Amino acid sequence: MRHKLLNAAAEKTHALIFDTGDEALGGLQQFCIEQNVTAARFTAIGAFSAVTLGYFNWETREYEKIPLDEQVEALTLIGDVALHEGKPKIHAHAVVGRRDGTTRGGHLIDAHVRPTLEVILIESPGYLKRTMDADSGIPLIDIDA
Repeated sequence: MRHKLLNAAAEKTHALIFDTGDEALGGLQQFCIEQNVTAARFTAIGAFSAVTLGYFNWETREYEKIPLDEQVEALTLIGDVALHEGKPKIHAHAVVGRRDGTTRGGHLIDAHVRPTLEVILIESPGYLKRTMDADSGIPLIDIDA
């Protein structure tokens, strides 16, 4: 395990409220670019009219898509923001609830809000950076960068 102190000063807390039809990841990405967010963590609850989750297949080094083209509750949405190639990159996982009470979870690939998504984003005054990991083929947080 490695560690890095990210914040010894005050953090900024943002509330982002998404409306029906908004694309969650794209909207969050745009907010982070506009506000110059370089390190953050976030949680959210709400609902989606459709969502695509992903499972990272270690053998193929690709995400297997899990599409849900139905109304679901966002029971848990959690993630972080770090710089990758000079821009904020969102990494999020979600657990969604279906009408019958069953759940699906995974890496959040795409999500369309209906009726709302309430995101609380806590921004650190420091920054985090992602670098490409040779073993997995995906950009991982590099606390030494």
